[in-house]
This record gives sequence, C-alpha cells and structure tokens, in this order.
Amino acid sequence: MLTIVEKGKDFWLDEEGLGTLEMILIIAVLVAVVVLFRQKIKEVISNLIDTAGEKSQEVFEE
Repeated sequence: MLTIVEKGKDFWLDEEGLGTLEMILIIAVLVAVVVLFRQKIKEVISNLIDTAGEKSQEVFEE
C-alpha cells in the first residue's frame, strides 16, 4: 500500500512534459485571440499596407 502512495506522490510531483502543456495553452490562447479579433486585425493590417503604399509613392514621386 505504501508503494502506491509513493508512486502517486511521484506522479503528482513529476514535471516532465510541463513545457509541452504550457506551449499548447499559449497556442490555444493565441488562436482564440485571433479568432475573436479577426476583423480588427484585418483592418489594422490593411491600413498598414495602404499607408506603406502611399508613403512609397510619395518617395518615388519626389
């Protein structure tokens, strides 16, 4: 009976694979943020591309 308790404690304290779990959670949160703010992200990127195009045209026109 004592070995079962010891093995249970060892299993609970084992941190092997914890890095993988953390990475999966971080990726899941990032995916959720992208899904929630998808439209706003598209608008921001589109505005950045438009601004960059306008500025490059100004440089070439001078």
